[in-house]
Amino acid sequence: MRHKVTLLSLLLLLWLSFGCSAEVEHLADPVKSEDSLLFMHSTGINTFISDSGMMRYHLVVEEWNIYNGVNGEQPTWKFMKGLLMERLNDKFHTDLFVQSDTAYLHRQQLWELRGRVVVRNVNGDVFRTEELFWDLNAHEMWSHQYMHITTPERELEGTEFRSNEQMTRYSVLNSTGVFPVEEKEPERQ
Repeated sequence: MRHKVTLLSLLLLLWLSFGCSAEVEHLADPVKSEDSLLFMHSTGINTFISDSGMMRYHLVVEEWNIYNGVNGEQPTWKFMKGLLMERLNDKFHTDLFVQSDTAYLHRQQLWELRGRVVVRNVNGDVFRTEELFWDLNAHEMWSHQYMHITTPERELEGTEFRSNEQMTRYSVLNSTGVFPVEEKEPERQ
């Protein structure tokens, strides 16, 4: 009986020593940018934003959420209930009007506008699309979706839109349009 207890004790001791020596480390998955936490939530915003000490943008939004950047990234701004933005020139006149159903500002450099997007440039040209990207560093805008452009002289539509940031020099692929044609009076003989 004494041998059985000692043998049983030895087996229990071996089992405990092997069972405890291999600790399992429980780690969570790495944090990704889409896992960032809400840092600020504001509603009913009507504000001006300066750039280099000059008032450059007028924003009107119903809801503004800022999510913390992760791994040293800049935060992401989300406007899930729409955005109305005016870009102001040096004399505080609107040189670009932007409106969309939903907007995101990624890393303080790339605007992503979605839904009913309407842009009006300084010439009064109106651009309508469902998607528009605006790279603040490259100073250009683009869209891969259908774009309808209305100017005082013509209407143009197509896909694969690319433009400068003022929306004054642009190209549209797969385009069609309505252009006025001056009618000449028939020559008299």
